[in-house]
Parts: sequence; C-alpha cells; structure tokens
Amino acid sequence: MDILSDDELLRYNRQIILPSFDFEGQETLKQSSVLLIGAGGLGCATSPYLVSAGIGKLTIVDFDHIEVSNLQRQILHTEQDIGKRKVDSAKESLSALNSLCQIDTIHAKLSNQQLQALIEQHDLVIDATDNLDTRNQINQLCFTNRTPLVSGAAIRLEGQVISFTYGDDEPCYHCLSSLFGETNLSCVEAGILSPVVGVIGSMQALEAIRVLTKLGERVSGKLLMLDALNLKWREFKLLKQQSCKICGN
Repeated sequence: MDILSDDELLRYNRQIILPSFDFEGQETLKQSSVLLIGAGGLGCATSPYLVSAGIGKLTIVDFDHIEVSNLQRQILHTEQDIGKRKVDSAKESLSALNSLCQIDTIHAKLSNQQLQALIEQHDLVIDATDNLDTRNQINQLCFTNRTPLVSGAAIRLEGQVISFTYGDDEPCYHCLSSLFGETNLSCVEAGILSPVVGVIGSMQALEAIRVLTKLGERVSGKLLMLDALNLKWREFKLLKQQSCKICGN
C-alpha cells in the first residue's frame, strides 16, 4: 500500500483515528479511483466529500454547460461560471479543496465502447445522472465489468440511494428501474428542493467510501428512500429479478 505522507496524516487525522477506518482505510482511499458520471446537483454534492476524504483519483464526466438555473443546487458552480463547461468549473472548485487528489475531466457524451473502457480503469462508479436510459446504460456496463456502482436520484422532495456489487445472488439497477415503467421525469418538469440533492449526494459519497474500504455492514440490494417533506427515511430490500435482462438467470 502507498504510505501516507506527514501532510496526509495531519489532513485526514479525524478519519484515521476512527477504529473502524484507521490507517488501512485511508490508504485504501488513496489508492482508489472513482468515476463520477454527472457534474450536476448530485455530482456537486458527492464529489467534495470524496475529494476531501482523500480519494486518490476522481474522473468527472459531463457534456453540459452551466446555466443560471443550475446554481440553485449545483454548489460547485458560481455566478462567474455561467457558460463554462461543468467539468471545468467542478475541477477548479475541487482542486482548491484538495490538491493531493488527481482530478481528471471528460467533456463529452460517451459511446458504450468509450464508457466501458473508462469503467474498466476505475474501482467504483457513481451515477449522478438524471436520465433513466443513461442509468440503465451505466448499470449494464458496470455489471459486465463487475465494477461496483453507487446510484442516486433526487426529484421534488424525494430521493434514493442504492449500491450494487453484482454478486451472484445480488440485484442490479435494472431490477429496480424495471419497476418504474416508462416514467422518467426530470427536475425541469417536476422541480427539486436544493438540499435534497445535497443529502442524497452526501449519502452517495458515504456509500462509495464504505464500499471501497469495506467499512461497516453491507446489505446487498438495500434501497434507502428519503421523504424530505416529512424528514423520514425508509429502507427496502431490493430482490434480484430472475427475469432481469441484465443480471437474471
């Protein structure tokens, strides 16, 4: 394992002193690479905690530019960034948080082949997109590569977080998305309260760290759903669908 420098020992001290995390957890983070797809609301909430916690490498993929309506919830971007590429603005903000983290950016809409090659180069993928077709595409490629996936979604006053490691008896994202039918609302159509993406994005960062460092108990297919209107969390067990076209038998 890479040995932590004196600067890193000081910076990450509050994590290292956790008995369940310790030096081993911090060193694992330093060696880990995460692919973040989406630099919008969820991506802007997830990435600062990953970078601040000491992830070794973060690659951000997004093809969009910043608009004034993004500023309500995409906290890495400022008024001065309107018109810029989201990945450039995100990298600038994140680099200022932690210069020890390698941050790569890709401003493009990737093909299946390009995305698969990228997934193969990373230890974990975070889906911070807002499009059901894209989420299913990411899930299929992560399943093919057996690369852990942390998925989040937020709309209106609701949010959800779930992760997949694609074990033999574990479900995949398509087992969940197939329950949605053809419904695919966006924040443009349905609205979103700003802190909701912050909560869900933070939970995605936490789950990514848990998966990478094997921190705590992990239950396959555990779906967490946030009811922000009434400030309640609900937990469900997602079962593997034997008829799933991605992971089914």
